[in-house]
Amino acid sequence: MKVFKFGGASVSSVERIQKVAEIIKDYGKKDLIIIISAMGKTTNALEKVAEAFYAGKTSEALSLFDVVKQNHLTTAKYLLVTSYNATLNLLTDFFTEVEWLLHDKPVRTFDYYYDQVVCVGELLSTCIVSAFLNEKGIENEWGDVRDIIRTDNNFREANIHWQQTSENLANSDISKRSNICITQGFIGSTDQNESTTLGREGSDYTAAIFANLYAAESLTIWKDVEGVMNADPKEYPEATLLSDLSFNEVIEMAFYGAQVIHPKTIKPLQNLKIPLHVKSFINPALKGTTISNKPGHHLPPIIINKSKQVLVHLQSQDFSFVGEQPISELYKQFCYLNIKPNLIQTGAVSLQVCLDNRPDKIEQIAVSASEIFDVQIEKELSLLTIRHYTEELLQKMVADRDIVLMQKTKETVQVLYR
Repeated sequence: MKVFKFGGASVSSVERIQKVAEIIKDYGKKDLIIIISAMGKTTNALEKVAEAFYAGKTSEALSLFDVVKQNHLTTAKYLLVTSYNATLNLLTDFFTEVEWLLHDKPVRTFDYYYDQVVCVGELLSTCIVSAFLNEKGIENEWGDVRDIIRTDNNFREANIHWQQTSENLANSDISKRSNICITQGFIGSTDQNESTTLGREGSDYTAAIFANLYAAESLTIWKDVEGVMNADPKEYPEATLLSDLSFNEVIEMAFYGAQVIHPKTIKPLQNLKIPLHVKSFINPALKGTTISNKPGHHLPPIIINKSKQVLVHLQSQDFSFVGEQPISELYKQFCYLNIKPNLIQTGAVSLQVCLDNRPDKIEQIAVSASEIFDVQIEKELSLLTIRHYTEELLQKMVADRDIVLMQKTKETVQVLYR
């Protein structure tokens, strides 16, 4: 068994979906589980639908969703011939599921509605791609991953119930009626059959879950880049390919925010020593990157930039030391709100925490922290992280930057700047 994962860029157009078919066909009759993301920028579009709905703008939400509908119907019309009507029926079921919700009034948290709306992106893309592959003679079975992956109800960042998921997979028809199974990334469901998502870019994690449960030979993630680079080539044209990486290095990269592999992806693979290949769907002949248990050596500096950062300044209200108790209370709030600090710096009477700019979460953490600290918030910052840095490179990259914080270890430097 091999597991493939195709991201949104690889199914963002008719031509690219046709390219996906060519790649799969080249692998012949081998057993494949194929995880597919939502098409192109669909997830972003569906997020706007959820936001409009939650703000009480029903007409706007329905209008925004209609754009998503028409895009998928147009793609289906261009790709499908004999199976168009059957696929249209399935697409219509998914459209209706969302539209029914959009006509209602929000009475639960935004994160709950986010998951119910956004999850449809993967369902739409996979049923179109599955139908197209079948028309091209690539026989496959389509499956709803929500019948397999069971999670808790931590909406937008759901945690996997591994035992139940394993049992669901063993009892399912997935991969039993065909050598190739097409299913969705990023989504799952609770015991109450409420849709959940696993966090942005969670399709990688889904693929790793299937690879682990099948003890797969390998997992291949197909992207629109040559492989894993030492920097984002859109920001740094001189970025170079990292042909071999260790699991440990990739975990560090993901932790610091590299948009390469979902942070939770590595553990299910590392536990069973399943190699991960990152390859280009544009040019499949390229070697790409292999991630495995083998230790990496002589890596170049790895550059990670994160924009839209917020620095929360916390100072004790009576100038007492910031000790274990207030920090413990703060971390309880991080856990409760599912917040991961990107950088923390402590002083005698103050604490500074750098976070991704999630306005709802920032507001909640500021309100709860104000019971213990005086709170100030600074927005529109950027966080630069360099793994395996050199002083020469660091000085070059921070020149003319208005530095707010800097932290160094032997391997890694982080710089927060305005």
